[in-house]
Amino acid sequence: MQACLQQTMGDHVPVAVAEYDYEGLPPNFTLVENMAAGAFAGIAEHTLMYPFDLLKTRLQVINPSPGGLYTGVSNALSTISKAEGVGSLWRGISSVVLGAGPAHAVYFATYEAVKHAMGGNNGNEHHPLAAATSGACATIASDALMNPFDVIKQRMQVHGSAYRSIAQCTRTVYKNEGLAAFYVSYPTTLCMTVPFTALQFTAYESLSKVINPGKGYDPVTHCVSGALAGAFAAGLTTPLDVIKTLLQTRGTARDAEIRSAKGLFRAASIIKRQHGYAGFFRGLRPRIITTMPSTAICWSSYEMAKAYFIRHQDD
Repeated sequence: MQACLQQTMGDHVPVAVAEYDYEGLPPNFTLVENMAAGAFAGIAEHTLMYPFDLLKTRLQVINPSPGGLYTGVSNALSTISKAEGVGSLWRGISSVVLGAGPAHAVYFATYEAVKHAMGGNNGNEHHPLAAATSGACATIASDALMNPFDVIKQRMQVHGSAYRSIAQCTRTVYKNEGLAAFYVSYPTTLCMTVPFTALQFTAYESLSKVINPGKGYDPVTHCVSGALAGAFAAGLTTPLDVIKTLLQTRGTARDAEIRSAKGLFRAASIIKRQHGYAGFFRGLRPRIITTMPSTAICWSSYEMAKAYFIRHQDD
């Protein structure tokens, strides 16, 4: 695999940002700069990939309204564009933009801090435990901020949604379901995102060391490593993502059983009874299609912003 990847990369040479190890942040690299790099990465990722995220949500919804039945990604895209207009593919994006910046700032700041504390930047050795732990800690912290925004986003994404603004959606959900509605899926979200992020970070660090052994700033290898790591993690955690979607969109469901679902195991039993084991892999293809470019954009943007701040300090 290493030979194949190196041949694919050709004679592409990583850019040496500074004489210290690029993967280990310099001593004077501030928390604010690190969080700014993370916020930039989060907003870039979610904004560019939002229409595909909407398609994933629509395909994962259990028992949707009659107009929300789709046979696949291309059918969903064409049906939504014709029936609701192309602009509907971006419905709810403001919620993501508002939440993604702060959440990803915390995400990458936690990642770098834990990785450094566990010795993940020491030497040229591979540190899978440090990568997995830093990823898990990062997602626990960031999801606490992002979960309410994610609930609002998915409520606005479903077919036939009556919500036209973040404020309207927030008020209605809070009035009808209480504050708990914004965090009912948080335990399930963590059950999905902790293994997803641990798998993604471990795969990203592993692939980066194979493709870019010099550990310099290299946009191509950051992009390739991010995409492959995201696809690997997304495929393995799709069942948990389906459960999370059911819990976050339960307030819009027509099925009384789904509307009253509480918790991971209850949601899982509903999916199993109504759709069998195949139900846990609804939206697998759009999830992987969405995640690959998303993680590629996220890592590329983060590494680019990080390299910019490092270069700026050297000037």
